Amino acid sequence: MVSFPNCKINIGLNIIGKRADGYHDIETVFYTIDIKDAIEIIESDSENDISFTSTGNTVNVSDDDNLCVKAFRLLKKDFPHLPLVKMHLHKNIPMGAGLGGGSADASAVLLLLNKKFGLDISQEKLMGYALQLGSDCPFFIINKPCFASGRGEILEEVNIDLSAYKIMIVNPSIHVNTGEAFSNLDKNNFSPTGELQNQIKQNITSWRDNIKNDFEKPVFEKYPEIERIKNSLYANGAIYSAMSGSGSSVFGIFQKEKVINLKFPSHYFCQTV
Repeated sequence: MVSFPNCKINIGLNIIGKRADGYHDIETVFYTIDIKDAIEIIESDSENDISFTSTGNTVNVSDDDNLCVKAFRLLKKDFPHLPLVKMHLHKNIPMGAGLGGGSADASAVLLLLNKKFGLDISQEKLMGYALQLGSDCPFFIINKPCFASGRGEILEEVNIDLSAYKIMIVNPSIHVNTGEAFSNLDKNNFSPTGELQNQIKQNITSWRDNIKNDFEKPVFEKYPEIERIKNSLYANGAIYSAMSGSGSSVFGIFQKEKVINLKFPSHYFCQTV
């Protein structure tokens, strides 16, 4: 059985404050983007619980630390009758890019295993498993535009449709460490809660002045190349542009008829959807 997990962008990302458990409360809008990986799962007669292989972009973690493998083993604990499997991942979504590719893959594995082996796990329980793998993993179980709060796991579907526009994703192959990005935030200047929910309902032409990503300031200071991408997208006519998540991908939203005359270095990942 094969699945094609898509990635996401963050439209706005407000850091509300630090929690007692060490995590941060955030407010953001997750929006699905049609850039995809591919995962295939088949039954295996191997003695190992899982045989994992990958192609495409290099996956720079051991198999045991790969979220796809962790997703299988998480279900195997509660469903010991789950057959042994072979799993192949073709990686197209850039890693460490703020696009949630690893989280999307992990959630896709949960959904695939549930369907292929008839585990009859409810969506609510699948989201609980997903949260054990990562804060944004539950979103990919729903996989519809959502306003997210808490760690990113409290989700409310929102009526946002950008199909009348085209979205350009640019990733400069810079890996931004999420933990480091959090540590560099201005802890005396967290965002007030509730702003984004109102701002996202306004006309898209107002987003540039009102909707922000709190990670941009510290990330741009360390990696000015990422800020230059955002400026280039605006200079070429983007209606709205921002960094996604903690970076390093930047997206620009353009009118469908707009001709985008931008050329980036060959090692950049650039795709328009």
